[in-house]
Amino acid sequence: MGKTLIGAIVGFGFISSKGHMPAYLERINKYGDVKIVAICDLCLDREKDVPAGVRFYTDYRKLLMEELNLDFLDVSTHAADHYKIAKAALERGLHVLCEKPLTTSAADAQDLLQTAVARQRVLFPCHNYKYAPVINAIREIIRSGKIGQVRFITLNTFRNTHAVGTQEWKPDWRRFKEYSGGGIAMDHGSHGLYLTFEWLGGYPKAVSASAQNFSYPLYDTEDNFSAIYEFEKGHANFFLTWTAGVRKVIYTIHGEKGAITVDDDHIQLAVMKIKNDVTISHKADWSVEHSTIISDWMDSSHTSWFNTMFDKFKIAISQNDYTNKEIIDALACIQSITKAYESISNNSMRVLIENNFLPAQQIRGQL
Repeated sequence: MGKTLIGAIVGFGFISSKGHMPAYLERINKYGDVKIVAICDLCLDREKDVPAGVRFYTDYRKLLMEELNLDFLDVSTHAADHYKIAKAALERGLHVLCEKPLTTSAADAQDLLQTAVARQRVLFPCHNYKYAPVINAIREIIRSGKIGQVRFITLNTFRNTHAVGTQEWKPDWRRFKEYSGGGIAMDHGSHGLYLTFEWLGGYPKAVSASAQNFSYPLYDTEDNFSAIYEFEKGHANFFLTWTAGVRKVIYTIHGEKGAITVDDDHIQLAVMKIKNDVTISHKADWSVEHSTIISDWMDSSHTSWFNTMFDKFKIAISQNDYTNKEIIDALACIQSITKAYESISNNSMRVLIENNFLPAQQIRGQL
């Protein structure tokens, strides 16, 4: 079984109380490879939901000072506080599992990675969509070569509202830039971006974006976001909304020989069949397959995906992988999101993305 990792959680809102903690309890019961000994939330009223036997704090600094046997910290606060808490944990010598977005600025993300390398600790983002069963199926189709080289992607994420936090603190914190760092692009953009990095085999080199806030002046962050990201091998069209009539994801992945269409748990695979008859103008038709892979998209806590992600976190720790692919992707995500905001502030002007965070090879050279 190996070493039991001793951990603590900072930020005990919806995602950690309904997603992370139930997953940890499942691991404790099945494998005994993790133990959560302390939880911190700045709201004292959240103590009522803390499991028996777990110590409760309202100040993360006090937790870090008093909990001397920790191996890792799970950072699940509002996004604007991720940087300072993760930084303090790394400097204390702890591994860090951090909710997305890793930070709200590219400079802070880069600094966290450099701190992780200097302290020789693993910094790992909660990029949980990678572990959804339907995403695993897409991955296998692409690897099989059935649709050929991926050329472009569309990612449509429909939500009828922002994810509402616990009532004891600020349930609408995602709609205030002071706490969130941005609107739906900052809150949800990472999910589509890290999937796109995988499917297009690289990081974007430019973006043009636009946004709307249909809730202004009640809230100061966007609730609709559109962007075109340009890659070396193709492009990706994003649309994210908190004002839809239904909760749903619809993705299309187009290759040179076919396409995958995803509608929540439903997958359509269309593979091109070339015709040699010169009298037929389009010279192709498609064989189409349909499948359904239950992935619990409607469960916004994503508990069922968490443990596969935590396995990857454990592997990174065991292999001393301080520049793991996940954290490099997290840096690219925040870089891509902040550049989209730059485009928005400049009338949707095309903005180059330098990806000027240190490449993994250079960071590894510092070890």
